[in-house]
Amino acid sequence: MPETESQLTSLFEHPGHLLRRAQQISVSIFYDEMGSELTPVQYAMLRNLESHGGIDQVSLSAISGIDTSTGATVCARLEEKGLLTRTVIPTNRRQRALTITGAGEQLLRDLIPGSQRLRRRLLAPLTGAEQLQFMALLTKLVQENNEQSRAPLSSAAPAARMEG
Repeated sequence: MPETESQLTSLFEHPGHLLRRAQQISVSIFYDEMGSELTPVQYAMLRNLESHGGIDQVSLSAISGIDTSTGATVCARLEEKGLLTRTVIPTNRRQRALTITGAGEQLLRDLIPGSQRLRRRLLAPLTGAEQLQFMALLTKLVQENNEQSRAPLSSAAPAARMEG
């Protein structure tokens, strides 16, 4: 047995359990800091659309790491909220080209301070050096295990940026 592995009798020795708990905590802080206008998944999709205007729903879902059926539902909700428009692509009538609206752009601008507070709060227990190390290791964990996901990020997904 490798020296880093025990008998795993405690859930807190399982990386998946800790990642799930970290996700629960992150979502809780997300709503504290960002309000309830968007869910975390809606925020991710809208944020990615901001830099990929005109992209289709399937591709936006892929670069967001979201399955296509969930992506379609999220896009419909964002359209209902007036944050994006969906237009049938003439060359493929089954796909929709997406464009962020002015209201969507404004909402994302308004959420920047909340997203900064969210990041600071979530990483607060770590020192500055630990925060950089944690983000580097978490990014590596996600990138190296990407293909094992049921909704892997497409290769067109932007590289994670290390912002402080």
